[in-house]
Amino acid sequence: MGSNSRRADRPYTVGLTGGIASGKSTVADMFAALGVPVIDTDVIARQVVEPGQPALAEIRETFGESVIRSDGTLDRQALRAIVFADPSKRMRLESMLHPRIRAEAARQSAAADGPYQIVVVPLLAESPMKRDMDRILVIDCSEEVQLARLLARDNETEAQARRIMASQASREERLHIADDVVRNDGNREETERQVRMLHRRYVELAGREGS
Repeated sequence: MGSNSRRADRPYTVGLTGGIASGKSTVADMFAALGVPVIDTDVIARQVVEPGQPALAEIRETFGESVIRSDGTLDRQALRAIVFADPSKRMRLESMLHPRIRAEAARQSAAADGPYQIVVVPLLAESPMKRDMDRILVIDCSEEVQLARLLARDNETEAQARRIMASQASREERLHIADDVVRNDGNREETERQVRMLHRRYVELAGREGS
């Protein structure tokens, strides 16, 4: 659950999370369309491994040239195949990336305005960042829908897709930390209705906490 002790020096913060291919970006875009600042750690994660960034050099040194494309960019699929087959390598990668991602998310959060903000953290259930959230919103869908979306989106094999899903917190673990849940099994209009309702609620909560 979100923290009950909000610091007065930061905006009201809603942590948005969910399993891979649950529709986090879709829901975050709906909040952004309502004028809500969105800090997306997935976007930040891509930025910190761009060519010229220290993290990319560290990844190259640790995992080898096979994870670097001919144009010098990161081959995400190759890296994913390595780290999801070996938990120790995944932890090594996370130790390189997560501190950089958290630092940039904190910088963006401090600079954002609006009555409240959304911080998208895919692995929030496993992350110390959950302590920084005033409220936690979980985007939920059935595992069957999640798997079908992942196969269609990322061109993974079913075995690899299931390994990725198994490496994350379970659906039950995510729902356990939720203050709010958006069901996102495919009906966009229904998802938008839930987002509009939550937006009104968060504006109210932010105003109450800030008074």
